[in-house]
Amino acid sequence: EAVTSSMVGVTAMRTWIEPVVAGSQVASAFYDTALLLVVKNYYNQTNATAPSHALEDAQQKAVSNFYIIYNLVLGLSPLVSAYSLSKLGDRMHRKIPICFPLLGYLGSKTLLLLLMLLGWPIEVMYGAAAFNGLTGGFTTLWAGVMALASLGSSESRRSLRLIVIELVYGLAGFLGSMASGYLFVGFSDHYREGTVLVGCSIACYAFCLLYSIFVLTVPRPAASCPAKAKSTEEVGSQLPAHTGAAAAAVAGSSQPSQSSSSTPVSPSKLMIIMLFVAAILYDLAVVGAMNVLPLFLLREPLSWNAVELGHGNAAGYVIFITSFLGVFVFSRYLKDITMIMIGVVSFSAGILIMAFVQWTFLFYIARAVMLFALIPLPTIRSMLSKHVEGSSYGKVFVLLQLSLVTTGVVTSTVYNKIYQNTLNWYSGFCFILSFLVSCLSLLPL
Repeated sequence: EAVTSSMVGVTAMRTWIEPVVAGSQVASAFYDTALLLVVKNYYNQTNATAPSHALEDAQQKAVSNFYIIYNLVLGLSPLVSAYSLSKLGDRMHRKIPICFPLLGYLGSKTLLLLLMLLGWPIEVMYGAAAFNGLTGGFTTLWAGVMALASLGSSESRRSLRLIVIELVYGLAGFLGSMASGYLFVGFSDHYREGTVLVGCSIACYAFCLLYSIFVLTVPRPAASCPAKAKSTEEVGSQLPAHTGAAAAAVAGSSQPSQSSSSTPVSPSKLMIIMLFVAAILYDLAVVGAMNVLPLFLLREPLSWNAVELGHGNAAGYVIFITSFLGVFVFSRYLKDITMIMIGVVSFSAGILIMAFVQWTFLFYIARAVMLFALIPLPTIRSMLSKHVEGSSYGKVFVLLQLSLVTTGVVTSTVYNKIYQNTLNWYSGFCFILSFLVSCLSLLPL
């Protein structure tokens, strides 16, 4: 019996997707810091002949223009393959939309290392972004992770399951960001600056790929998964048994349509559309602000260095912890829609404060006010999963992710241009714009 229970435990552990989430996010945190500082150093050398008073503005515009093209390529290239990979995942094997993007990440990050070692032009990174996107990118990877997690969780525990994955994602990003600045400058005496950081990123992606191929197994669908049709009486008799996060999630998802209790599997099209619209508007506000935030931190009055950037990124990842605690507590007493609204208000207030940041301590106050900013999107995903069949999880999640990414690409381009044009007038204008858009996302709710 002991041997049998041990084998069952090992089998259950092999269904954990958390190691892939944690490893890939640590790698991403390393890579993001390295790329930003490599691009900054590259344009510092390119604009070395410019007068000192114009050097910072020229560097800011050059870095901003690089990220406009880079984010366009990175965001649009998954449109070619993301839906096909997710559909293959639904029909053939759930690991397809996880392994392919990880392979793309591994290849694209290796290109950054070669660029640093061989002195290639920075434009090589556009090709790296295209390769990353054509293999699925984050769009396909995250949809695959959410589909796998939803498949292995019962309806009564799905909200908590998805927010736990977000928590792991945030904790890993926190640790990666804290270490990234030190790794970038810490080995510069013995190795070319940044090569150790990028090498660590590549090693993390390699671990994730090997784990996904040889260790990870697809969990069996949970018995209470909505993919299995149930009679009205069965569903009605089970609802009182739901507790904690699930009770709030079921109540929140069934509230907009009174007929949902009689047809739990049939999706409410109007509710799904409204959830999509709310998610897109909210993500638009968040992505726009977060795209210009690193540039905002590099220029005066803050003028942060690599270590300070790492600490700033880590402060952003703490929000994953506070959002998890928020869902854990709020779900006992509040509906899903109410939790989403709390998250939107939290981000709106924080980003409004960010628009007036002049000192480092005020930046951390703004981040603290955003403590529930990550509640909306995972809660929306949880609500959506309860209104579609299990065999469609991958397609629904990737459609949502594609909608967010496509909107994010346009947003990134527009916000970077707005930032360039308001740089000398009021550098925090983009944050005020995000405040207004995030308030608009409350309307569909």
